Parts: sequence; structure tokens; C-alpha cells
Amino acid sequence: MPLMRNESFVADSYRLIADDEAIPSSGDIIVPLARLEEAEGRLALGKGKLGIHIPNTVKPASLTHLFNEVALISVSFPAFNDGRGFSIARRLRRNGFTGTLRATGPLISDQYAYAKACGFDEIDLPEGLAARQGADQWKKGASAISLSYQRGYARPTTILDRRRAAH
Repeated sequence: MPLMRNESFVADSYRLIADDEAIPSSGDIIVPLARLEEAEGRLALGKGKLGIHIPNTVKPASLTHLFNEVALISVSFPAFNDGRGFSIARRLRRNGFTGTLRATGPLISDQYAYAKACGFDEIDLPEGLAARQGADQWKKGASAISLSYQRGYARPTTILDRRRAAH
């Protein structure tokens, strides 16, 4: 799937491992959360970075013990209108995750600014969606919202902060 990062499509260094696929001995991989134990043994070998793919139903606090072990957390978005992944990203960042946060699924370019504000670094898109919404649309989506009522990671100040500073 095409990977949107910093308002452009980039190459993905990670490979998503299927539920029934063997864990490779090298390379950057993303494993489903259920297969994490199986992949952790590979960490000791130092043969690539480890990422986990989580459903949008997981409790972010249950992942804090993994923050030092994984370089990437991929959050599933089963549909563009299911926003639970945004809340998960925000909580993961608040709990101290500093690695790469990836949204995976059919988000649309209008949601890019929200994804960045919640703490996502990149979005892994389905092929068809990326073909319909090119990088220019994602660039517009990233800058569509210049002010917000909530603090985010992309915009640390709010409309209210700016009003207070003006007085």
C-alpha cells in the first residue's frame, strides 16, 4: 500500500507479516499484536526494526510496556468514518510513545490534518484510494486546518491561546 509521510508518497521500509506467514530473520517488519511474542525473539538478533499492528479496539494503556521494544505502531482504520484510531493515537502519545505512529486503512485526504494533530506520522493507504487522491490532495488536506480548539502534536497552540496572547 502507498505510504503518505510529510505530505508525499514515500517508500515503505517495513513489511507487514500475515497471520500465517513465517517471521523473517531480517528486515523491518510489522506483526499483528497477537504475534508479538513470536517476533520478539528476533529483536535480540538486531536484524531490523519491529513494528506492531493493532486493532482500533485495543486499550492504549495495555501497550506501554512495549514502547521500548517497538519502533512503530500501526493502528487499524477499518473505514474512513471510524475515528477510534485517532483517539488511540492521542492516548499512545500521551502515554509516552515516541516511535513512529502509522494509520493503516482507507483514510481520506480531508482527515490528514486530524491524523497529524493526533500524533500520526504516516498513513498507509489502499492502492485504489491513493490513485484517486494524489499527493497534491494530501498536501491540501494537511494545511486545510490552520487553527483548532484542541492542542495537537502538529499544532501545539489553540484558538484560545492565540486570543489570550493577543490581549
